Amino acid sequence: MSDRAVLHVKGRVLVGPDDVRDELWVVGGRISYERPTGARDIRTVEGWALPGLVDAHCHVGLDAHGPVPDDVSEKQALTDREAGTLLIRDAGSPSDTRWIDDRADLPKIIRAGRHIARTRRYIRNYAHEIEPEDLVAYVAQEARRGDGWVKLVGDWIDRETGDLSACWPREAAAAAIAEAHRLGARVTAHCFAEDSLRDLVEAGIDCVEHATGLTEETIPLFASRGVAIVPTLVNIATFPQLAAGGETKFPRWSAHMRALHERRYDTVRAAYDAGVPVYVGTDAGGSLAHGLVAGEVAELVTAGIPPIEALSATTWGARRWLGRPGLDEGAPADLVVYEGDPRADVRVLAAPRRVVLDGRVVG
Repeated sequence: MSDRAVLHVKGRVLVGPDDVRDELWVVGGRISYERPTGARDIRTVEGWALPGLVDAHCHVGLDAHGPVPDDVSEKQALTDREAGTLLIRDAGSPSDTRWIDDRADLPKIIRAGRHIARTRRYIRNYAHEIEPEDLVAYVAQEARRGDGWVKLVGDWIDRETGDLSACWPREAAAAAIAEAHRLGARVTAHCFAEDSLRDLVEAGIDCVEHATGLTEETIPLFASRGVAIVPTLVNIATFPQLAAGGETKFPRWSAHMRALHERRYDTVRAAYDAGVPVYVGTDAGGSLAHGLVAGEVAELVTAGIPPIEALSATTWGARRWLGRPGLDEGAPADLVVYEGDPRADVRVLAAPRRVVLDGRVVG
């Protein structure tokens, strides 16, 4: 398809959950709902069109051992693209992936900089590992380097107690979050357990990743403050395996991880029912493969979130939350076309018919 070609998407265009149109046109890489005059080189794609999917917790440039070379980062991004993920919130990476911004064929990335963790309290080679007195300075550094987000490691296993515990004193977290907000960045945190959540929310955090430790006491606090969660259920599915691996050395931690796993669906459903914003994220790029976005949407439905809301959590709602357009007039034409109606069955997302990025059919 040449740069001058016009793309005609016809069938059912899901501009919003209740805004369904018969067609759109892509001219110069941008969306129009008016037929262009004089167009001759027209390519037509038929099906059910959605805004490019969002993976709001993904790691490009990272694997189980730390940073990866650019060619591996490229393969990760391409795998996500082929799954229909065209917008990624990169929730922490030690690699410099800014070169991806110059590639019109790769997903768009909103970066949170590098993870910020306590010393020896996270996966080796992933994070800046610091102590609380340096937290404000490192948050400021990553706020300036990122794209409007900063990522903290809110809890991790404490080898002295043999279980998950909070990483940051409340005062240090509050000061750091205030500094990020002053610099125009939002803050999110990795949290598996219960005991870090209240302090982080009351300190002003904007989002929590995983959030398996939510309880009937903290869910109303999240809801009242509008703090979002990204449950990453395809990652939480690995908890039993992780627990088995740590059983001998850390039995208390292993039991805790199993308990968090067992109630995972109830936790997510209770948060949704209370009005907590929920978004799709896969946690791909650590030990998980890329391209799992459809599976995560299906997991949210399994947890009891209505299909249309689970779909919004990776399309209309997620893009609005991240400040990026959907299928709006004049917006970049980032969209995915499917055989059937994904509102009727979210499993349709696993088989994109066509992937369009900046107006070009790339998959």
